[in-house]
Amino acid sequence: MSRPRFVWRLAAAAAAAALLAGVPVLAAAKDTVAAVWVPKKTRFIYQGFTTRYTCGGLRDEVSHMLRKLGAQDLHVREVPCGTPPGVPSPFPGVTVKMRVLVPASSPQASKYKSAGAPVQAHWEEVVLMPSNAGFESQGNCELIEEFKESFLPLFTTRNVKYESTCVPYQLTLGTHLSAQVLMPPPKKR
Repeated sequence: MSRPRFVWRLAAAAAAAALLAGVPVLAAAKDTVAAVWVPKKTRFIYQGFTTRYTCGGLRDEVSHMLRKLGAQDLHVREVPCGTPPGVPSPFPGVTVKMRVLVPASSPQASKYKSAGAPVQAHWEEVVLMPSNAGFESQGNCELIEEFKESFLPLFTTRNVKYESTCVPYQLTLGTHLSAQVLMPPPKKR
């Protein structure tokens, strides 16, 4: 092979490698969204039959799931509880104040003048209950169902996947909830 042909092939291979190396970066950049933080608040009363929660236990479960979804400035407070501490309540509740990301170009973002400067958010898969969760976790199936209805609409989501085999007073396998959620950029260390 002649030297010019070898140099040309080597240059072409290097250019192709550089182009292919940049594809994941381009794909990631394409999947980012300019987003702003907006305030949300809600009140939630749990009405399940299979699993009972103490007021503090419900607060902790809801807080954990909201953090997984990227909520910021999260304040989850128990609704006045009629049972003694540590005793499951028939209808425990919480009030929630938080901030969530919405696309900066959305009508929702334009309602809030205090939304602040946009951040480059990205879509991230969040699993609140995996399909292979064991019986201990599947006891939360009613909470997962109610959480999906009450809290998930407060977030910017896409590709929500939900299946449920939840039957009151029975533990069954098969409940699953996941979604892609608009998340803030990773914190720099």
